[in-house]
Amino acid sequence: MAKTVYQRPKSLKEAIFHYCPGCGHSIAHRIVAEVIDELDIRGITIGVPPAGCAVLAYNYFDVDMIEAPHGRGPAMASAIKRALPDRVVFSYQGDGDLAAIGIAESFHAANRGENITIIFINNAVYGMTGGQMAPTTMLEQKTTTSPLGRNKKLDGYPVKVSEIFSQLRGVTYLERCMVNSPANVNKTKKAIKKAFQCQIDGHGFSLIEILSPCPTNWKMSAVNSCKWIDEVMSKEFPPGVFKDNIYAATKTAEVDS
Repeated sequence: MAKTVYQRPKSLKEAIFHYCPGCGHSIAHRIVAEVIDELDIRGITIGVPPAGCAVLAYNYFDVDMIEAPHGRGPAMASAIKRALPDRVVFSYQGDGDLAAIGIAESFHAANRGENITIIFINNAVYGMTGGQMAPTTMLEQKTTTSPLGRNKKLDGYPVKVSEIFSQLRGVTYLERCMVNSPANVNKTKKAIKKAFQCQIDGHGFSLIEILSPCPTNWKMSAVNSCKWIDEVMSKEFPPGVFKDNIYAATKTAEVDS
């Protein structure tokens, strides 16, 4: 008897992804959709897609989606959540959308402790616009605008979002994950599910950073891109839990009640 080991999540539409072969966005989309299905929140979930490679995310997620101006995802998500507190609201952002043009909106939403979830895709490069240097581009990493590699004297250092945001008192749960192997995909799914549950339980702001392969702009094969995350990228951006105050938030809620 045949056994079903995988099927399309109900929260993903019957649509073909436009992403390049080997891109991590498609994996991240599937994980988020699986979590939405498993938590049975499809009817109350609202997503906010970014400007960038995932700008067409509303074509793929079968939940309510509202497109935000470039970088303003956290501001829009905050407004939606405040107006509709019974909804589960997430913004889905790349490194340019979150850490460059949207750094103020992201930072202050986190600092206010907005009860939203951010899925942050870090591929250390601007994907959609031609492979330019991003805030998360690493030192010596070559891009179309840093052909000799990122120079700290000219360009500064890569922005480490998880490390910075973990210092904000408004952040409840923050974890950096990877999607370059089946084991890491499973870890990422657990983290995203925990972040969504954090919001459902009313504990406040959560962010999951995902180290994601970009074979096209890294000028690598899909396989080598996954290896590069392990061998290079994860050394600059080490995966792990940077903040987990869910237990503390739960105890505070019990005392307040």
